[in-house]
Amino acid sequence: MPKANETPSKNKNTKTDTKPKVTSSVRVPKPATNGKLKDTERKVFVLDTSVILYDHSAIQNFQEHDVAIPITVLEELDNFKKGNDIKNFEAREFIRFIDKLSAEHKLQEWLPLNGKTKGNFRVIMNESTTLDAVKVFGDKNDHRILNSALQIQQEQPDRKVVLVTKDINLRLKARALNLISEDYETGKIQDVAGLYTGNDTLENVPANIINDLYEKGVSEVEKVMPSPPADNHFFILKSFKNSILTYYNASEKLLERVDKQNAFGIKPRNAEQTFALHALLNPNIKLVSIQGVAGTGKTLLALASALEQRRDYKQIYLARPVVPLSNKDIGYLPGDIKSKLNPYMEPLWDNLKYIQNQFAENSKEFQKIRDMVELEKLMITPLAYIRGRSLSNIIFIVDEAQNLTPHEVKTIISRAGENTKIIFTGDIYQIDTPYLDSQSNGLSYLIDRAKNHPLYAHVTLMKGERSELANLANELL
Repeated sequence: MPKANETPSKNKNTKTDTKPKVTSSVRVPKPATNGKLKDTERKVFVLDTSVILYDHSAIQNFQEHDVAIPITVLEELDNFKKGNDIKNFEAREFIRFIDKLSAEHKLQEWLPLNGKTKGNFRVIMNESTTLDAVKVFGDKNDHRILNSALQIQQEQPDRKVVLVTKDINLRLKARALNLISEDYETGKIQDVAGLYTGNDTLENVPANIINDLYEKGVSEVEKVMPSPPADNHFFILKSFKNSILTYYNASEKLLERVDKQNAFGIKPRNAEQTFALHALLNPNIKLVSIQGVAGTGKTLLALASALEQRRDYKQIYLARPVVPLSNKDIGYLPGDIKSKLNPYMEPLWDNLKYIQNQFAENSKEFQKIRDMVELEKLMITPLAYIRGRSLSNIIFIVDEAQNLTPHEVKTIISRAGENTKIIFTGDIYQIDTPYLDSQSNGLSYLIDRAKNHPLYAHVTLMKGERSELANLANELL
């Protein structure tokens, strides 16, 4: 499906958005737009509620094509307009936009969208169709949305009508009714297999360069590779006999040796973990993402590095996206906000206890962690209340970031004030929310968009270090 107007790139790690090929002969409703496509080439895209909650500006991202939403979508958005979550913000922003757009017009008429290359917009009021999805599948909102799309198709048989939804099951039902259905792809990473990893291995490096790096700690990048790599990119350099860990210093424009560092009793167990700790402890890198399967040490390394740097920041914030069970919000759980969040935050506390248990109970390090929790120097914070805040002098660790949307990731980073470091950890292949996947989640989006920025570093952890049994699960099951 068409995506936002963006400049295509040949870089395999960069998302490319291209103008769609449209071959159908269509009749365009009035008023016509001043777009590049001819009147005989424009489609009608019908948007589901899930698309609006993912991106409130979605109706602006279909180029010269026309966009419609069923009246049922407006009814559903009304249920989402109150609250502090990002989805509530998205619902409110969309409602405000539609209110402004339709100030002097009727919503059931085609209204021109802003911009010379935009199409038209309308709300579909009629849900009566010859092929009734409610009779086929039952009476629910999803099926009334299907009827709205079928109604447009019936009303304008010469046009290509496409239902756009992030609900996989709704897409399948649409196709069962011979209705074209697609995912909303703006912001989606096209080549997840080629997603930026943050580290590489270079073979057959001259031995004298590796020796020079051991002696001096730095080397000119031109001696090793023909062109500079991405900023803060990590390398394992190998010669016939030797190897060394290095990274490309973005500010100095030099390859620098990476030495193993310990963080509050936690020692890296492989080269990738060494790279991750180096990025986490580097004061010049303000934004770090760590991607890897379960048991690779993502959360543990992030927590240990934050504790190691506790004197440089006023507080350490820990957060995880709350993915409600059985579609029930945390409000259904008993107790205050801390009590409600605790079931979701247990993995963070487990890692904290593991770090604490590296020391004897009577040691100052053991007591320091306890004191930090009691004095709220180290605290859990709900992401729902992050909007509007300014976070200065903190380390902010966001675990399970693959369950965030790109907009949520942007919102979190935009809250950063002076002397703040933000760390995102997660596994892009283990997603718990129904409308995200490995291509559209916020962690993948961040890795793809932020690479090659001097303030950003990313490391992909491949080797599991939790236990042999955990590795068995990841490899064989």
